Amino acid sequence: MAESPHVVAADHRTFVLESLLAVPVGLLGGSASALFLWALDRVTAARWQQPWLLWFLPAVGFAVGWLYHRFGRSAGRGTHLILEQIRTPGTGVPLRMAPLVLLGTLATHLCGGSAGREGTAVQMGASLASELARRCELSIESARILLLAGVAAGFGSVFGTPLAGAVFALEVLALGRLRYRALVPLLLASMVGHLTCLAWGTQHMAFVINRSDPARLYAALDLTLIAQIAGAAVVFGLVSRGFAAGTHTVQAAFARWVAYAPLRPAIGGVLVIGLVFATGHRDYLGLGVSSPDPTAVTLLSAFNPGGAHDWSWAGKFLFTIVTLGSGFKGGEVTPLFFIGATLGHVLAGFGHVPVDLFAGLGLIAVFAGATKTPFACTLLGVELFGAYYAPYFALACFIAVFASGRSGIYHAPHPGGPAPNGLNSAKLPKSPP
Repeated sequence: MAESPHVVAADHRTFVLESLLAVPVGLLGGSASALFLWALDRVTAARWQQPWLLWFLPAVGFAVGWLYHRFGRSAGRGTHLILEQIRTPGTGVPLRMAPLVLLGTLATHLCGGSAGREGTAVQMGASLASELARRCELSIESARILLLAGVAAGFGSVFGTPLAGAVFALEVLALGRLRYRALVPLLLASMVGHLTCLAWGTQHMAFVINRSDPARLYAALDLTLIAQIAGAAVVFGLVSRGFAAGTHTVQAAFARWVAYAPLRPAIGGVLVIGLVFATGHRDYLGLGVSSPDPTAVTLLSAFNPGGAHDWSWAGKFLFTIVTLGSGFKGGEVTPLFFIGATLGHVLAGFGHVPVDLFAGLGLIAVFAGATKTPFACTLLGVELFGAYYAPYFALACFIAVFASGRSGIYHAPHPGGPAPNGLNSAKLPKSPP
């Protein structure tokens, strides 16, 4: 039976409205990311110049924990709340999430906590988008799409990868739950967010897989290289699985043994300081993308021969699960980039293949395995490194996802069946919990 013309017209109007609203979502998300990245550069530089700030990590952890304990309420659940509000719509994401996660992440990085940045950008974009949806009194289905647009704007703008940002939002949060009409608003929000972030003067880190030497130029169907990449992808997936399990285990242990929530990151800060003394250096603090120390192992150095040690990936792995598992704020993606790139660097030595290629494959594949987003991570590889190795990107990401098992770093229920009657036409409550 054909749909009524009135239903089709209403769907078209809704689609246009969602696409139009994606533009201000992109402007808000991109501006928030630009502010965050600017401030993150400043606090990171301050930590480099003042190494003694590390000693304040436990105190800062307690302060951030108390701030969330006193004022956070549902916002303290971070990305998990966003997942639930998309999959099981309720009151939306509170606006307070944006300033709280911004302050919490900057404080974490100021004193050396090993965390990322995508979680902050995604949470800011989602909370701003949710507030816009409430003010426009959108239906829950449209509000869900706008919330996804906020996620896309945050991810796309913070990494400078608008296409991957849009597909990431759809793939990790709502694949199979929304019609693909959502992809247009998501693309608009992600692209506008990226352009807005650039317009504020933000400069993204450039990653390069060098193809200038003909001796390193591989044919698109090199069977030996395919086998080597497949083997490495299995390792990437297993490490992704270990990271997700480790993070959840540490979170559960802190929740079980430390009843007062603000004490958890305080104890985590003490443990991070202990890890610094145990390893003898500070390479695994903060983002780890770059360092003023030319001898330090960083995300960028992993693309160069001799730029990482055999166990660099394990060091960042341990520092990050302690930092995030104890309750510090930030994100997992940039640490996963570091872990994957340094692991790829090590694996390249076994196969006598280009270090930069396997570092790039590890960067995207470990992330894919941890988040279960092989399509988005393939596109991420294309946007970061170019399209030449796209088939290898896809191979590494899909095998890593398969090898990583069912569990990832994001938890949220996947309710089965259709939405309850009236869900799509219902309105969001005026205020969040």
